[in-house]
Amino acid sequence: MHPPVSRAPLIDTLKGLACIAIVWHHLAFYGPMSDAAMPLFPGLMAWLYDHARLAVQVFLVLGGYLAAGSLAPQGVARFDSALSQIGKRFVRLMVPLAAALALSMVAAALVRPWLDHPSVPGVPQWPQLFAHVLLLQDVLGEEALSAGVWYVAIDFQLFAGTVLLFAGVRKLLGKASTAVQARAGQALVVLGVAGSLCWANREPALDVWGIYFLGAYGLGMLARWAVGSPRPMLWWGLVACLALGALALEFRSRIAVAVLAAGVLMLWQRWAPEWPGGGWAGGVQQVGRMSYSVFLVHFPVCLCVNALWAQLWPTQALPNALGMWLAFVLSLVAGHCMYRWVEQPTPTGLSALRWQAGLLGLGLLVLRLDAVL
Repeated sequence: MHPPVSRAPLIDTLKGLACIAIVWHHLAFYGPMSDAAMPLFPGLMAWLYDHARLAVQVFLVLGGYLAAGSLAPQGVARFDSALSQIGKRFVRLMVPLAAALALSMVAAALVRPWLDHPSVPGVPQWPQLFAHVLLLQDVLGEEALSAGVWYVAIDFQLFAGTVLLFAGVRKLLGKASTAVQARAGQALVVLGVAGSLCWANREPALDVWGIYFLGAYGLGMLARWAVGSPRPMLWWGLVACLALGALALEFRSRIAVAVLAAGVLMLWQRWAPEWPGGGWAGGVQQVGRMSYSVFLVHFPVCLCVNALWAQLWPTQALPNALGMWLAFVLSLVAGHCMYRWVEQPTPTGLSALRWQAGLLGLGLLVLRLDAVL
């Protein structure tokens, strides 16, 4: 069999579908529009509220899949400096995040006087701001300035942990053969996945740490190794055993979704023909390519639309349902702008510091204005 080729369209499609589901989950979860529109689509609204959030598991699996492909596609670290890899990841995450948090603070300040709703973030405080620029807000118990910020922190923890694991294996077994290093690194990942699925993921108090989500992330890594392995059946069997064991111990829909996503990656990436790229699939893939920006910026957009609609049509069901669609479309437009002008240009450490400083400065301005007003 020929080595597996890159099939980015499938990955972009999965990311796009997951991104769309998360935006609609937040539209159903945050703001008064969903409450007003509920009588029109009660079943759909309930599903979006309760279950669409499971799409984040797809992001976790894809994150692990892509991390394994870039850091250790054969189970051995192929990067030089662990600190450099971690620093680059932090910068790539932080620049768009800082921009989105700035928009969220401005949006919250604008709507706070005339939208009394729990979804509106409070006035930012200094400890809260510093925790966000270090991606430690949940660990330190600080309220999030925007929806979904927790995921960015978890993604960074998981990526940094993966880098340190493979760098540590290389350091300790540097004189061993490549095959030995690969088996050691992959075995540690399997143990971590098993520990997460069977223990950490069942402890709600650990959901601010990467180990809680390592099961889904690690399944993505195992899927990547299955795609590139000359003996994929061994990896498929391993994933099946881990999945069945974890679900038999305690069935969790989030883990079932992660297993399904890993299975799709393993089977389609290795055996199926090229994923289509035109028509509706092309549109979804475009959303997938800019999914991080859409994920970050949709909350302030939805917040502003909710505030305006609460003044114009506070209780009418149809206008609020249309308002939710408008918020979704505007979120895609804002995400495209964020992707093109903030995320896509290659960031540097200096640009990340500037964005962080700007975020802190804006937070100070909002805090002072609130005190004056």
